[in-house]
Amino acid sequence: MKNFALIGAAGYIAPRHLKAIKDTNNKLIAALDKFDSVGVMDSYFPNADFFVEFERFDRHIEKIKRQQNIQLDYVSICTPNYLHDSHIRMALRRGADAICEKPLVLNPWNVDALQAIEKESGNKINTILQLRLHPSIVALKNKVDSENKKEKYDIDLTYITSRGNWYDVSWKGDESKSGGIATNIGVHFYDMLSWVFGGVQESIVHLREKNKASGYLEFENARVRWYLSIDENSLPKEVKEKDQRTYRSITVDGEEIEFSGGFTELHTESYKEILKGNGFGLLDAKSSIEIVHDIRNIELVNSGEKHFLL
Repeated sequence: MKNFALIGAAGYIAPRHLKAIKDTNNKLIAALDKFDSVGVMDSYFPNADFFVEFERFDRHIEKIKRQQNIQLDYVSICTPNYLHDSHIRMALRRGADAICEKPLVLNPWNVDALQAIEKESGNKINTILQLRLHPSIVALKNKVDSENKKEKYDIDLTYITSRGNWYDVSWKGDESKSGGIATNIGVHFYDMLSWVFGGVQESIVHLREKNKASGYLEFENARVRWYLSIDENSLPKEVKEKDQRTYRSITVDGEEIEFSGGFTELHTESYKEILKGNGFGLLDAKSSIEIVHDIRNIELVNSGEKHFLL
């Protein structure tokens, strides 16, 4: 049984981490969030100590190590994107491995700095890239690897997930904290694409607004037109008529890849692999971080292949 701490216990994604820690028969000894709406912890670890101030949380971890010889093995990080780097460093300073939600960090050079710290500490930085464990995506990768196709695959990626007015008020609406729309809702798709289809050869951005973005990515084995949006007005008519607020589609050479289901257990599966020493690390995460950094910064163009919603 390993000892876990969790930072960001009040966040949207935290319950998946709490469940994963419990499902893998481990123990949560401490949790932190500046918000105290963390009643969900009662369903998993009611006896875990909870803190709303980082200083007291950090002191507690130090105290139980010195006084009770309780060593922290892992720190799970579910905090806003811009805090991931700092909280990963804290985990390594405390002699623990880190398990961090995506995006691992916001900029490629943050990965380089963490590599040096990881090497010095001897501890491991893991990130959650759960699409790599999704059965439909694994099947797609196996198909691509086995076909050894000479022509590039033709792909349309569309992800529209409506968000209310709260989004702009929260940290997610602040690009300096979230990395913007492509980072916040798209980074795991870009990771999946680079994992399946190889390195990026070209990136073009046609649209970059606060609530939507679109562009073209060329990988070693694929040509991808992508469109991301949190604006409900982007939803196809047939989706709106069903009162659905999310639309997710990936077509490969015109064939739809069905992956809307099967997400619920992927954090637990990720934890199982991490605990076996098979977690996804810094180098695994770097490609998608480079992609979203470029999307955020490169100059918009009006030429090239465009997504059908533009």
